[in-house]
Amino acid sequence: MATQEKNDTHQKALSINLDGTIFGSFAEIGAGQEVARWFLRVGGASGTVAKTISAYDKEVSDDLYGSGTRYVSKPRLEAMLDNEWAQLLSQLHSTRGATAKFFAFVDTISARNYAGTNDCHGWIGLRFLQQAGGEASQIVLHVNLRDSTNLRQQEAVGILGVNVIHATHHALGSAAEFLASLFEDLTLHRVEIDCVDVKGPAFAGWDARRLHAELVAGGYAEAVAFPGDSQYLPANELLYKRALVLAPGRFDSVALLHGELIRWTLAELPEPEVKDSKGALGMFCLSTAPGNGEEGHVAAQEIVEHVVELQKLGYGVMVFRARELYTMSAFVNRYTKSRIHFAIGLTVLVRLMQDSYQNLEGSLLEGIARLFTQNVRLSVYPMPVEEVERRAKNSGLAGWSWKVTNGMVYANELYPDAPLGHLYRYLLSSEYILIGTPKGNDAAAVG
Repeated sequence: MATQEKNDTHQKALSINLDGTIFGSFAEIGAGQEVARWFLRVGGASGTVAKTISAYDKEVSDDLYGSGTRYVSKPRLEAMLDNEWAQLLSQLHSTRGATAKFFAFVDTISARNYAGTNDCHGWIGLRFLQQAGGEASQIVLHVNLRDSTNLRQQEAVGILGVNVIHATHHALGSAAEFLASLFEDLTLHRVEIDCVDVKGPAFAGWDARRLHAELVAGGYAEAVAFPGDSQYLPANELLYKRALVLAPGRFDSVALLHGELIRWTLAELPEPEVKDSKGALGMFCLSTAPGNGEEGHVAAQEIVEHVVELQKLGYGVMVFRARELYTMSAFVNRYTKSRIHFAIGLTVLVRLMQDSYQNLEGSLLEGIARLFTQNVRLSVYPMPVEEVERRAKNSGLAGWSWKVTNGMVYANELYPDAPLGHLYRYLLSSEYILIGTPKGNDAAAVG
């Protein structure tokens, strides 16, 4: 019985070449000319490829696309798109404009250098027509390359580039369908897409928040940033060398998150920490991972709803696929070496200390070590004793006792039974756990 042939990267590139109406240029900086190479080697390239160029030399690149921008940046990519699109139209519109669906594909990539010391990431862009003579649409992606070798990273860029061109002509039914098409023959272990910018009639009606929520909900990024001003940036730009205050929470308890925790913790950051960084930044952080007994990650629409509510409090939101604080801090540490402060309430602290960490061979000790060896501090805020008692009863919390000060329970007044109590007192005395103090009269329950 005949089986349907898989529509892999080779077949996608060949189908574009044989289309007869899709025609354009390729300009690639860094990571070779891996996207153009697919179209050149599968056959029928003359039906698609007007030009390929690779401007590796900085002076050549500046002459083509202008100076004054970083070479691996969104402004450089947009300059490349403008230049290549203008040149394509000026040279070919008169002869092919009536029948050709023009496109200009560009990328600027920082693949792994010889020493392995660079941030492996890049920008990919495509400007294209859906119909000959129509209005242009455009997509710009920021990607993180996760393979350990330069050759594998080049390969991943080639596959992704072919997927981008193919998807813009065959998978625009929804954002979810489009992103799934971009990731075919790729995995999150190889490539992350953590920022997307689309415009034009091909993407009419698409919502930027929903699109970015799909990135993390669909497993195309480990984390996605939703800045407070809704100006979407990849994490490597938003978090770069920043002193960070993160207020973590779960979607089932998001209403308990309080913007005051971020504000109080930002105010308590030691001046040297802020001075040695590119400034302090406070954000909420949420995990889409299922809780105990639950299945499946949080859906994109629910992510959007909670992000909108949290942004009203004046801070941006980081949405992670992972739920463990040590995994969140490991992600953030890609981009900053400044200290990370988690602003939390007692409930998160107790959950952290009671977690079995079944995915780690060293269980609790390994989980705690992974967290605090990443230059992390927990700023823990108090909770009214009535709330502590209620939550202890509802969660079946056993083996913890506490003292009360003015109706509140502070982190240094919690007493887990031994042997956990010994570890807990060590973390307190070593100031890995800091005692947060509410400012003013606002001492609302936080968890």
